[in-house]
Amino acid sequence: MRRRVDADNARRVDADKPRRVDADEKLSPVPVPGRILNEIRTHALESRPEECCGLIIGDENERFVRVERCRNEMTQKHTENPQLYPRDGTAAFFMSPSDVLRVEKELRDTAERVSAVYHSHVGAGAYLSEMDLEYAEHAFFPFPDAHQIVIEVYGNEDAVGRIGIFRRDGVGRPFQGCLVRPVDR
Repeated sequence: MRRRVDADNARRVDADKPRRVDADEKLSPVPVPGRILNEIRTHALESRPEECCGLIIGDENERFVRVERCRNEMTQKHTENPQLYPRDGTAAFFMSPSDVLRVEKELRDTAERVSAVYHSHVGAGAYLSEMDLEYAEHAFFPFPDAHQIVIEVYGNEDAVGRIGIFRRDGVGRPFQGCLVRPVDR
């Protein structure tokens, strides 16, 4: 069996085993304003059967201030090049680069920043998949300090399940996940 060494914490991991980070229910939930969670839930349900994706904007006083929806271009990428993009928008997301650039431009001269990236898993749990981790840990990922939020959407039902939030203690550190708790703000 092939093995590789995880340089960040010098532990051995199986190279053949898919990586995944689940929300640890033993950890205290992270408080997130209910209005932010409601906007993400609405976006996730409206996007079915495809995954939704977007950015959460915060500032120095509040990590979760507002939601910026982004288009999921994975189905378009898959249609254009199925070899390079073997999944469509029902099983993955590809955040529209023009949407990301628009938000970055809007934030350029403000005290706001992208504090979280969110997306849904349709018919799957609220965890960071191997593909999600590759995206969030990529050297060119534009928001290395951003938390990752994943919302679980039940297949054809008009319902969502758990919402996990995944964060790390510094760039290059492993993600740790827990659930969110809605709060009034």
